Amino acid sequence: MDASPIESVRHRHHLQRLESPSKGFSGAWHALGLFNFYSAFKFLVDNPNVFTNSFGWHLQFLTIVGLCISALSFLFAFLADMTMSPTLFTVKNYLSLLATPIEILISILYWGLRAVRSKLALSILWLLFSHVQIDPKLVMSPDLPVLPFLPDARFHLFPPIFLTVDALLLSPPWPAGDMHPRASTITLVVTSVFALEYFFWLELCYHKNGFYPYPILEMLSGVQRTALFVLSAALAWGVGVCLRMAYALLNGAEAGGEAGKEDVKKNI
Repeated sequence: MDASPIESVRHRHHLQRLESPSKGFSGAWHALGLFNFYSAFKFLVDNPNVFTNSFGWHLQFLTIVGLCISALSFLFAFLADMTMSPTLFTVKNYLSLLATPIEILISILYWGLRAVRSKLALSILWLLFSHVQIDPKLVMSPDLPVLPFLPDARFHLFPPIFLTVDALLLSPPWPAGDMHPRASTITLVVTSVFALEYFFWLELCYHKNGFYPYPILEMLSGVQRTALFVLSAALAWGVGVCLRMAYALLNGAEAGGEAGKEDVKKNI
């Protein structure tokens, strides 16, 4: 007799570090992540600003778009934990394929620019690149107040932590199971399509509102803005490559993968 779906999903991929879906650590981790996403969105609703009533709401910001995808990913993850559904688990994994590199990239860029604002960082950058003017206000709207640390972390620090732990410890090497031989190409296409859609979305918001959420976009020509989004897609793809390498180093890889055949033998 064939195993039931619930029995099948309990036999996790041999490279997956921890049991998931499950009502144990996996369920608790995804519930905690959902609470973080809820708190972040509640902060937006409770603290209106110039973007609240503009076309596109706060979804003009990549941070909030990423937060939406991440929240949806964790919602499917939590539902999979509660129902032991392999279908919901797979949907979560596919959403995570896009959400995780985006959240990591957002966090790196955001906290890097926050560091640039400090006097010490500015002094070091001036010594190294005295011919370059670095102004964080170009990518941080002057209409937005500086966030207190906890709300700031809920937007820009906790999401990549939640998603990275999920990707490295609670997921198979690829959403459907075994690592896809064209994983690199697929992730490049996914990030490129996402960047293109976000580009057109921002242009629509600009047409309706008369301003961009990021001041730097006002200074760039159409070609330069396109190049910026192409670069962003490439960076997100690069983060995805690093995630797969980290997964292979931590959990091993299939034959022919990044960590070679020896790691497979150790994990079987």
